[in-house]
Amino acid sequence: MSAVRFGDLHSARESIRQVRVLMVKEWHQLVLDRTLFFFLLYIFTVSILIAGGEVTSELRNALLAVRAGSHGQAARELIDRFRPPYFRSAGEARSDRHALEMLDRGEASAVLDVPSDFDEILLTAREQATVQLVVDTSKTRLGYLISSYGARIAAGYGQEWVQANPGSRGGSANLPGVENEHRIWFNPQLTAAWLATIGEFISWMTIACVLLPATALVREKERGNIEQLLVSPLTPFQVMLAKVLSMQVVMLAGTALSLFGILQHVFSVPANGSLLLFFVLTGFYTFAAAGIGLVIGTFARSAAQVGMLVFLLVLPMIMLSGTHSRFESMPVWLQTVMSVSPMHHYVDITLGILLRGAGLELLWRSVAALALMGTVLFAVGCWRFRTKFR
Repeated sequence: MSAVRFGDLHSARESIRQVRVLMVKEWHQLVLDRTLFFFLLYIFTVSILIAGGEVTSELRNALLAVRAGSHGQAARELIDRFRPPYFRSAGEARSDRHALEMLDRGEASAVLDVPSDFDEILLTAREQATVQLVVDTSKTRLGYLISSYGARIAAGYGQEWVQANPGSRGGSANLPGVENEHRIWFNPQLTAAWLATIGEFISWMTIACVLLPATALVREKERGNIEQLLVSPLTPFQVMLAKVLSMQVVMLAGTALSLFGILQHVFSVPANGSLLLFFVLTGFYTFAAAGIGLVIGTFARSAAQVGMLVFLLVLPMIMLSGTHSRFESMPVWLQTVMSVSPMHHYVDITLGILLRGAGLELLWRSVAALALMGTVLFAVGCWRFRTKFR
C-alpha cells in the first residue's frame, strides 16, 4: 500500500513539474512575441489612460462668447456665473453677425446673448426675462453639456433673484415650496472617469483572456509543435491547463499594473472592498474567459480565423454585458442570453468590490456562475483537443 501511495505521489509531482515546464515555455514564447507583448502593455496602461481622458460627462473650459446688450448689474451677475472651470471666455461678440462668425470659425462653442432690456424687465416684472444661448452642436456631446449647464446656471440665477426680490413677482416670500435633495452612493462626485476606465480595463482584459490561449493553441498547430505534444507523455488536460494557468498569471500581473498604476494612482478609483477577494475572483474570471479561447483554438485553423472568431464572440459580450449599456434596461430575452456571459458577472464583481465594497455574501451568485462556466468551458476545450488531435 505504501509503495502504491509513493508511486501516486511521485506521479503527481511529475505531472505538476510537466505543467510548470509548459507554463515557462508559454511565457518564453510570449516575451519573444514582441507584438503580443507590447499589445498587453498597451491594453493595461495606455488604453485605460485614453479612456479616462476622452470620456467625461463634465463640462470643462468650453469657449463662451458674450453678446451683451445690457451692462446692468443683473446682466453682469448672470454673465459672471458662466465662469471656469465650466466655461472660458472667448471674448465679446460685437454684433449678431460677428457672433455667428465666431461659431463658424470655431473661436467659440457657444454665444450668450443678453438683451438690452434684461435689467429693466427683471426690475419691473412686466414679463419673463429671457436670454439666448446659441450653441454649436457639431460636437454633439459638448453641445449637450453646454446647453445643460447653461440651463442649470440660468435656472439657479432666476430662483435666487425671485427669493431676493419677492415683490418683483407680486408674490410673498413665504410661499410654500418643495426642496429636492439628492444623495448619491458609491460615486458621490459622479466621476465619469471611474466607470470609463473600469469598463475599458474589463473589455480589453476579456479580449486578451480569450485571445491569448486561442492564439497559443493555434500557434502550436501552425509551427508543427502539436505533433510533438501528441507524442510526449502529456495528457490533453496538462496541455490545456498549462496554457490557462500561464495566461492567468499574465492577466493577474496586468490587473495589478492597471489597478495600482493607472486606476488608483491616476484616476483615484477607490478600492472599498477586499483586494485579495478581487484578485481571487479575477482569477476565476480569467479561467472562465480562457475556456472560451481554448474552445475557439480547437476550431480555428489559423491566427486569422482566431481573430475573426474572437471578434464574433467577444464584441457582443463587451457591448451587452453592462459596461456600455445598462443590463437592466435590456429586453428580458436578451438579459437571459447575456446571463451566460462570464463578462456580465465579472462586471458585477468588479464594480461591487471596488466601488460598493461588496463581499461574497452579495457576490456569491456571480462567483458560482463563473466557477460553473469555467469548469464547463475548460472541459469542452479538453474534449475537443482530445477528439481532434488524438
